[in-house]
Amino acid sequence: MNIVIAAGGTGGHLYPAVALAREFIRQEPASAVLFVGTERGIESKVLPREGFELAKITAKPVMGRGLSRAAGAVLALPRGLWQSIGILRARRAQLVIGIGGYSSPPVLVAAFLLGIPRVILEPNAYPGLANKVLGPIAQIVFLAFDAAAPYFKQAKVRVVGTPIRRDFLDAGPAEAGGSRPVHAEDTQTVLIFGGSQGAHAINQAMVEALPHLQARRERLAVIHQTGEADHAWVQGAYRTAGFEARAEIVPFLFDMPRALRSADLVVSRSGAVSLAELTACGKAAILIPLPHAIYQHQERNARVLERAGAAVVLLQQDLAGPKLAQTIEALLGDADRLRRMGERSRALGRTDSAESIVRDCRTLVGGAYDVNKPDRGAASA
Repeated sequence: MNIVIAAGGTGGHLYPAVALAREFIRQEPASAVLFVGTERGIESKVLPREGFELAKITAKPVMGRGLSRAAGAVLALPRGLWQSIGILRARRAQLVIGIGGYSSPPVLVAAFLLGIPRVILEPNAYPGLANKVLGPIAQIVFLAFDAAAPYFKQAKVRVVGTPIRRDFLDAGPAEAGGSRPVHAEDTQTVLIFGGSQGAHAINQAMVEALPHLQARRERLAVIHQTGEADHAWVQGAYRTAGFEARAEIVPFLFDMPRALRSADLVVSRSGAVSLAELTACGKAAILIPLPHAIYQHQERNARVLERAGAAVVLLQQDLAGPKLAQTIEALLGDADRLRRMGERSRALGRTDSAESIVRDCRTLVGGAYDVNKPDRGAASA
């Protein structure tokens, strides 16, 4: 099958797409996957390392950019659409997948005009503008959260969770269930991260929290992803506070599955991919949503886990070292609550998301007739 995936801009859009691409190839090794993105997104850096080809189009973000830039983004749409039509024809695309973001609309509209089967994936609890606009022309709308369902035609909706790397799913039952293979039995491990670039506010709060966690120092192990900018400073703060011996302070965690499986408690942002990964591993969490995310989607994501009893939400505007330390202490000091949170987290997790999406897509391509655009011959023109 020839698959084209429109995804990029941010890791929240790109990494679920990579997981899907790998699952297509796992199920059908002859599949050919092409990503469509832009020069400005992280896809230009990530996809070559992942072994996938990237075609670039002209597309710009509309939301959160001011009136003049939004107008420029709208004016760029016709060029991006024309480029997308050329790409889909050249690749003889049989399926187009949109994951949201500004690269999706030109590609999905091109697929609609050419009569190529098309689906979208919405990883957040509140859908972004691109996916809300594209919903009417998508044949299947895959959602990570039930909360996003009212924004789409119900007959198209399938709630499947967020696709994640199989590295998170291939651990043995005991390890995936939360055992801590790298530390002593009486040690509890806290994993802290703020996304691939780190989060200064979370780093600052944790540094300020360290003096308030001194009583737990001999029984506390920390894995802290800081981002490049804060790494030296945060590492020095742990050393000064006397936590260095049991702390793994790194700018970037390449082995996030290992870090998550070893954690008793996670402190993180609440992007869709991060939540999919921690729920797949069944981890209790303190979630600190990114306050400037469009539509406040990170807070909406976090509240889903909070309502289920799987997480505690701390808003960044209220975040301070003593409060973070108090919350960490309260959770680590209550083994029953921590266990219940982990169980409720795991109940929210989906380990079959990518498999389900790929299976449904293969059925769509194999047997569906596009009632919206019956002339599918253009796809092979």
